[in-house]
Amino acid sequence: MADRFRLTLAQLNPTVGAIAANTEMARAAWQTARDAGADMLALPEMFITGYQTQDLIQRPAFVAEAIAAIETLAGQCAEGPAIGIGGPHLRAGRLYNAWYVLKGGQITATVLKHHLPNDNVFDEKRLFSSAEVNGPYVVGPMRIGTPICEDSWFADVAETLAETGAEILVVPNGSPYHRGKLGLRQSLMVARVVETGLPLVYLNMVGGQDDQVFDGASFVLDTGGRLRVQMPAFAEGFAHVDFTRKPAAEGGGWQVLPGDLAPQPDEWEADYHAMVLSLRDYLAKTGFRKVLLGLSGGIDSALVAAIAVDAIGAANVRCVMLPSEYTSEASLEDARAVAERLGCRYDYVPIAGPRAAVTEALAPLFEGTRPDLTEENIQSRLRGVMLMALSNKFGEMLLTTGNKSEVAVGYATIYGDMAGGYNPIKDLYKTRVFETCRWRNIHHRPWMQGPEGEVIVPRVIEKPPSAELRPDQKDEDSLPPYPVLDAILEGLVDNDLSVADLVEAGFARETVKQVERLVYLSEYKRFQSAPGTRLTRRAFWLDRRYPLVNRWRDPT
Repeated sequence: MADRFRLTLAQLNPTVGAIAANTEMARAAWQTARDAGADMLALPEMFITGYQTQDLIQRPAFVAEAIAAIETLAGQCAEGPAIGIGGPHLRAGRLYNAWYVLKGGQITATVLKHHLPNDNVFDEKRLFSSAEVNGPYVVGPMRIGTPICEDSWFADVAETLAETGAEILVVPNGSPYHRGKLGLRQSLMVARVVETGLPLVYLNMVGGQDDQVFDGASFVLDTGGRLRVQMPAFAEGFAHVDFTRKPAAEGGGWQVLPGDLAPQPDEWEADYHAMVLSLRDYLAKTGFRKVLLGLSGGIDSALVAAIAVDAIGAANVRCVMLPSEYTSEASLEDARAVAERLGCRYDYVPIAGPRAAVTEALAPLFEGTRPDLTEENIQSRLRGVMLMALSNKFGEMLLTTGNKSEVAVGYATIYGDMAGGYNPIKDLYKTRVFETCRWRNIHHRPWMQGPEGEVIVPRVIEKPPSAELRPDQKDEDSLPPYPVLDAILEGLVDNDLSVADLVEAGFARETVKQVERLVYLSEYKRFQSAPGTRLTRRAFWLDRRYPLVNRWRDPT
C-alpha cells in the first residue's frame, strides 16, 4: 500500500459562461499537476461553469454543455492524475451542485452538495436540489471526503464522511470575499478538523464576478488544526501538497507535510486589492480594455482613478475634468495633479457653454420659479452626457465614483454622476475612503500597475468634501458629518439596528430619522446604479434587497 500522496491545488480564475475556456484552463492545470507528479488535481466549486451562475444555470442547454465538457475533460486526461472539478449535475430530473472525480478517462465519483446557502449573495435553494450526504471516494491509496463549500460550515457532513471511512477532507469552494472572511473560514475549518480528527484542504477560487470577488487564500490544516499550507490571497496559483501515511504502529492515518505559508493582507490591503481585482476582471470579462472617469478634484474620483490605474495601467485610463463656474481653482489644480501623479491622460471639457444652452432652452418653462436643486442637477447630468459620449466614441467604460455613504442616502444625481458601468468604491463608506487614500499613498505592491508614492494629493484628502454645484457648497450643508453619518448607516444598513438602538447609542433621534428617510427614499436610485465591488456582508445589491415602493418607517 502506497504511503505517500500528492494533491495539486489549482487556485484559478474561471469566467461564468466560458465553458470551453474554463475546460482548457482545467486541462492545462491537469498538465501542471501531472508534471509535478501529483496523484490528484483539485479545482474549485462549479469551476466548469464559473461561479456564481445565478439563473443561467436554469437553462438546460447550458447545463448540458457543462456536463459534456466534464465528460470530454475526463477523456482528454485519462493518463495521469485524477481530477476533482465542480460543475452541475442532473439526476432524476433534478439539478445539483456537484463535484466530479475523473480518473482513467471516466467519471468515477460524483459528490452532490447537501447544504445550500440561501443568505447574503446566495440563493441556491431556488436553483439546486439538496442531496443526501455522500460517502467518501477512493483515489489511489486515499479515501477522500468532500464537503462542498457550505457543507463544511456545518458539522454533520464532515462527521458523516469521517464515520464512513474518509481519511482526509477536501473542500472545494466558491467563497466570495468580505472583510474578515479568511479568519471566519479558518475558524470553522479548524472546528471540522477537531470534530473529525482528519486533515482538511480548503480550496477556493479567485477572481471577480460582477460585484463579488473570490479571494483565493486556500489553505491546508493538519489533524491538530495547525496551518500547514497557505496560498496567497487574490492571486492565481498552484500548491502541491504532500501527505504521508503514519506507520500502523502509530495508528495509521495521513499527515500533511509543511508547505509554503503565504503572508495574508490586512483589511486595508485586502479591500484595496479586492477593488483592483474586481475592476480588472469586470473589464476583461466583459471585453473592455480602457476606462474613463470624471476627475473632479475630490477624494472619491481620485481614489477611483488610482484603483483604475493599479488595475489596468495608466495608459488605459482617461481622466476628464468638466468644470462649471462653481469649480474652484483648487479643484482644477488637484485634479490635474492627481492625473499627472498617476501618469494617465487628462482632458479638460468645460460645461459652461452646454449649461447656458440648456438654461436658455428651459427658461420659458422655468419662468417665475427660483433656482434650486434642479439647476444643480443639470450640471451633473451634462457631465454624464459628456462622459458617456466619450465612452461611446472611444469604447472606454465609464466608471462611477460614488462611495457607499452617498449611495446609501442618494447624495448623487441619477442619470448624472451615477451614469457609468462599474463603481469600485460602491461598498466603501466615506470615512474609509479617506483612510484608503492614506493607505495607498504609503503602500505599493507588485500587483499594482500604478506608480509608487503619494499618488493622491494630500490636499484632496484634507479639504472638506463638496459637490461644487453652487457657491461655497459643502457636503455637510445637506448631510450629517461623515463620521456620524457612516456610524448611523453601519447601524441601519449593515447591522439592521432600530432607530431606538442608535438613539440609545448616543445619536440624536432627528439625525437618525433623517438618515433613515434618505436611505429608504434612495432605493430606486440604487436599483439603477452601476454594480460595484462587494467588500462587506451588506453591500447594496444581492446582500440587501428592499422594495422600491416602501411606506414603512421605524416607529421607535
